[in-house]
Amino acid sequence: MKKLIIALVAITISVSGYAQFHIGPQIGYTGSNLSIDKDSITNGLKNNFVVGVFARFGEKIYVQPELNWLTQGSVFKYPSIGSISPIEQEIKLNTIQVPLNIGWRMINLKVVNIRIFAGVAANFITNTTITTSGDQANYPEALPTEDDFGKTQWQWDAGVGVDVLMFALDIKYMGGLNNILKDFEYSDGTLSSKSNLFMVTLGWKIL
Repeated sequence: MKKLIIALVAITISVSGYAQFHIGPQIGYTGSNLSIDKDSITNGLKNNFVVGVFARFGEKIYVQPELNWLTQGSVFKYPSIGSISPIEQEIKLNTIQVPLNIGWRMINLKVVNIRIFAGVAANFITNTTITTSGDQANYPEALPTEDDFGKTQWQWDAGVGVDVLMFALDIKYMGGLNNILKDFEYSDGTLSSKSNLFMVTLGWKIL
């Protein structure tokens, strides 16, 4: 992972000295989910928003770093046990996200261009909040707490983009590379979870 980041940064530096340059703010929608590796536990999608800034270096081949703020998370639904009703945990991960992508302008016209891109993203978790509903006090299983979630999540991403005049629309999927919840002890083994994300952003190229 470190070698990949170094390679992407080196490409960014090499093209920034002579290539076309854009920068601007962006806003958008995110649909996030935390995977879970137990059939008895289900997970639900969390809808939220993202705000950030992006820069772009290059013409046909380009590099795009970003800095985003967003909330990732999911809803874990644990099964009923005996007379104890099901338990739900709403998990929110406030995140500073730093993606770095390499893209290719497939169609590059004066007014419109169409792009594809892929890369990696580092997610730094600034705060974790878990809201539990149900009879947790009498539930026989131990449940994850805020301290069981990590502070750094790496993701790969891939997507498509369209530029129209000064506006940039990007649609991407981001898949977890490492566990944000790792080896939490459960009755029939351990629980692990990765953060997966669908994101749509609209950027404004002010330069």
